[in-house]
Amino acid sequence: MLDDVDRQGGTRPASPVAFPCGDLDNLVVIVSSGAVAAGKGDLGIVGRPRTIPLKQAAAAIGQSRLMRAYKDCLHQDGLQAAQILLTRDDLANRRRYLNARNTLMTLLEYDIIPIINENDTVVVDELRFGDNDNLSSMVTNLVEAQLLVILSDVDGLYDRDPRLHADARLISEVERITPEIEQMAGVECSPLG
Repeated sequence: MLDDVDRQGGTRPASPVAFPCGDLDNLVVIVSSGAVAAGKGDLGIVGRPRTIPLKQAAAAIGQSRLMRAYKDCLHQDGLQAAQILLTRDDLANRRRYLNARNTLMTLLEYDIIPIINENDTVVVDELRFGDNDNLSSMVTNLVEAQLLVILSDVDGLYDRDPRLHADARLISEVERITPEIEQMAGVECSPLG
């Protein structure tokens, strides 16, 4: 069972995570978050870290915990994990892009599941991917994946924030991304970091 990070930054048991890759002929790459949330408690941080150095320190503490949780969970099904930490600069630089791709493809060739996270210990806001949706889409291109599945605690895109507006409507399909659609998406406001 993979530990999940609760809203206060502690850990709690999550529902079992099924990794269907053991039963299918598909290769799986996981783009994950949670390092900052897993490490911020050791720094006495409640809510979002206030500064970039605090966020980086929390990520440095939490990254090993996050990987241990993945390792333990995957090991139960006879699977192995490997950690890949990326920055936007890694994928913008052609040589580093190819190095990342070669590493990922080699891991997949050996049936090892890459766990990818943004390298929050060295990245600064202007070099961030922005969120894991952006990172996962870039990784999808990096490994030439045919499918991207995003798991989230949000049901989908709403016409406005459902936490603030009880009458918010779920948008079932977005045919084109317009400035209005982008406005509906809003900004990230998680207290986890």
